[in-house]
Amino acid sequence: MAEAANLEILEWPKKDNRRLLHVVYRVGDLDRTIKFYTECFGMKLLRKRDIPEEKYSNAFLGFGPEETNFVVELTYNYGVTSYDIGTGFGHFAIATPDVYKLAEDIRAKGGTITREPGPVKGGSTVIAFVKDPDGYIFELIQRENTPEPLCQVMLRVGDLERSIKFYEKALGMRVVKKVDRPEYKYSIAMLGYAEEEKTTVLELTYNYGVTEYTKGNAYAQVAISTDDVYKSAEVVDLVTKELGGKITRPPGPIPGINTKITSFLDPDGWKTVLVDNEDFLRELHKPE
Repeated sequence: MAEAANLEILEWPKKDNRRLLHVVYRVGDLDRTIKFYTECFGMKLLRKRDIPEEKYSNAFLGFGPEETNFVVELTYNYGVTSYDIGTGFGHFAIATPDVYKLAEDIRAKGGTITREPGPVKGGSTVIAFVKDPDGYIFELIQRENTPEPLCQVMLRVGDLERSIKFYEKALGMRVVKKVDRPEYKYSIAMLGYAEEEKTTVLELTYNYGVTEYTKGNAYAQVAISTDDVYKSAEVVDLVTKELGGKITRPPGPIPGINTKITSFLDPDGWKTVLVDNEDFLRELHKPE
């Protein structure tokens, strides 16, 4: 009986209305990062808020509105000017029709190109890498017009098959691409809710023989929408018992805001927050 009930619970993510909403990370100078992202990457500043009683500020930036697009949520903690990115966080990615031109524009505006534009090793896709003022790496990927230019969050994991199983079962994601490169001693899996060219994906990277990474204190989490945080938390609870990880915030409303969320760590310690769809839209549209 309990097993049948559990199987029913585990079906929920496949029926749920989910998408990647935003990625949260910390920066040492909010205005400097906003300037870099808007001038060099062409992002738009979507909203900004200051919470002096909690001593932090946020800014949300992206290539389209938060109702439809994946965005970055930058956090500035008063007086903290630098963070440790750690060895586990990899990069974000931006899709653009012309990597060579974007890289040159970024260089002309004082940005640092850490890998010159050119075809990926063993392939034909043109890529480049750029470092932002806080040391976060952005991959530039050549791709014709896409509805979602902010297209990847890359994280390193210690057991790729375990991570794939976790994100499939706990979050209802599917593997949209998987590549093993024994000559370079790594494997990757792209997971998301639609095809890679149409959406934002999580890129999980496994480097042969490396099972642990440092998390640092810079990168925070991704947020994903759900129609029911309570049902979603039940699923996560079951999956963490099987594969590892833990719920860090039981489902319920955030005091003062009333948006319902739940949060958890995956087996590698990467954090995800699930946010109620209706509450999220209400929060976006309420007057400041």
